[in-house]
Amino acid sequence: MTTTVSSEAGGQVVRKDTPGAARGPRRRTGRLRSIGLPYLLLLPALILELLVHLVPMVIGIVMSFKELTQFYIRDWGTAPWSGLDNYSVSVDFDAPVGEALLHSFLVTVAFTLLSVGLCWLIGTAAAICMQDTFRGRGLLRALFLVPYALPVYAAVITWVFMFQHDNGLVNHVLHDQLHLTDKPSFWLIGDNSFYALLVVHVWKGWPFAFLIVMAGLQNIPRELYEAAALDGAGVWQQIRRITLPSLRPVNQVLILVLFLWTFNDFNTPYVLFGKAAPEAADLISVHIYQASFVTWNFGTGSAMSVLLLLFLLVVTGVYLALTSRGRRTSNV
Repeated sequence: MTTTVSSEAGGQVVRKDTPGAARGPRRRTGRLRSIGLPYLLLLPALILELLVHLVPMVIGIVMSFKELTQFYIRDWGTAPWSGLDNYSVSVDFDAPVGEALLHSFLVTVAFTLLSVGLCWLIGTAAAICMQDTFRGRGLLRALFLVPYALPVYAAVITWVFMFQHDNGLVNHVLHDQLHLTDKPSFWLIGDNSFYALLVVHVWKGWPFAFLIVMAGLQNIPRELYEAAALDGAGVWQQIRRITLPSLRPVNQVLILVLFLWTFNDFNTPYVLFGKAAPEAADLISVHIYQASFVTWNFGTGSAMSVLLLLFLLVVTGVYLALTSRGRRTSNV
C-alpha cells in the first residue's frame, strides 16, 4: 500500500510505502499454511482409518439388513433386503437363536468382569511390589512382561498341551503330585472350560496392567510416602491414601481398555477350543463367528455384530460420563 503526502512548500509529492501493509497478504498466506499443515499430515492416517475400519463397518451394517446366506456369497449385493428381521431373530430370547445369543452374552459378561478384575488386581500388586529397589528387580520386570510379549497363538497352544486330560501338566500337578482332585479333570470341555479360558486370559493380560500401573507409579512423588511414613502411616494406609488415589486417572483408562479388549477377544478362545467352543466358554465373539461362518448366515451374524457394537458404545459412553463427573467432583 502506498501513501501519498503533498508538500505545500516545495510543491513536491512524496510517496511513502507502508511496510506492514505490504507484508499483510504474506502473513495471511503463511498462517493458512501453518493451520493446514497438521491436517495435511493427518490425511494419510485418516485415509487408512477409513479403509481399514470405517468402510468394513459400513459394509457390515448394510449386510445386517440383508438376507445374506450361502446362496448369495458369490454376489452378496444381490441378496434381498430383510429389514429388521435379522435383529428381531437375534433379540428373540424365546427362540433358539436369541436364547443362545443371550447365554453367550451372559457368559461373556461374567468372563469379562472376572478377567478385568483379576488382571487389574495382579498387575497393580506386582507394580507396587516392584517399586522398591532390590537386586534382580530388572530381571523380574522383564520376566513379568514375557506373557504379554509372546504371540497369542504360541502362548495359547502351549496352554492347550498343559490342559490335556491324560498327559497335561495341570492334571499332573493337581492330581498326581498335590492330590487335590479325585481324578484327572477335563479342562477343554464341560464346565471347567470356563476356568481354563479365564486362567489363560488372565495369564496373558495381567502384564499389560502391570506395565501401565508401573508407568503411572513413576509420577507419584516419593516425598508423599516419606511424609506419610513420618506421620506413622503403614504400608496399607499409604497404598489406600496415596497410591490408589494418585492412580485413579490411569486406572480409569486401563479398566476401559481391558474391558474392550476382553469383551472382543476372539483369538484366545478360538485357539484354545477351536471353531466349536464349549457351552460354558461360549464367548460372544466366537458365537458370532459360528453364526456367520459355520451356519453361513452372514445377515444374522452381522446383526449380532452391530448389536455388540451398540452395546460397547453405550457402556463406553456411560463409563466416560461417570468417570468425567467423578473427576469434576474431586476437583471441586
